[in-house]
Amino acid sequence: MSSYPAIKDCQLSADIPEIQHILNEVIKSSTALYDYEPRSLEQVRAWATQKISAGLPLRGAFNTDGQLIGFATFGPFRPQPAYKYTVEHSVYVKSGHHGQGIATALMSDLLKRAEIDQYHVVVGCIDADNRASIALHEKLGFEHCGTVKQAGFKFGRWLNAAFYQKTLLTPVKPVDG
Repeated sequence: MSSYPAIKDCQLSADIPEIQHILNEVIKSSTALYDYEPRSLEQVRAWATQKISAGLPLRGAFNTDGQLIGFATFGPFRPQPAYKYTVEHSVYVKSGHHGQGIATALMSDLLKRAEIDQYHVVVGCIDADNRASIALHEKLGFEHCGTVKQAGFKFGRWLNAAFYQKTLLTPVKPVDG
């Protein structure tokens, strides 16, 4: 018996156009991304290729018809080497599919991957007015760890960037260097 949604790796050849569509939908209609301009197919393909080539997850939620309805990923939090056990994640769900547990399924999958990959902290940067995303993160055990006030400006107003983190029990044997 399969569960809904099916969570699996996104494929560069098949899923990039839908990832682009979801990202651009979010950019145009919300403050979940602090971008102004839609991303081209080439930009999204290069971004996804870089993620996959670096061994980072690009996980998709697929409906029963096999259509991508959401995706999640994580990457380095900061470039300095001492941050090597900390990642920052992103999760996006296609319009019309919110409130169905898709983001929860994607985030749960991503947290398992972070543990497997021996990360220690997973960080999410959320627009402070995004109550649904904050509730999701809190439900999954994330804690508010700070807010950068007026960090962004979009749709004619200042935006506050709230940071949430979840500390994992991994890595088993952390090392310097």
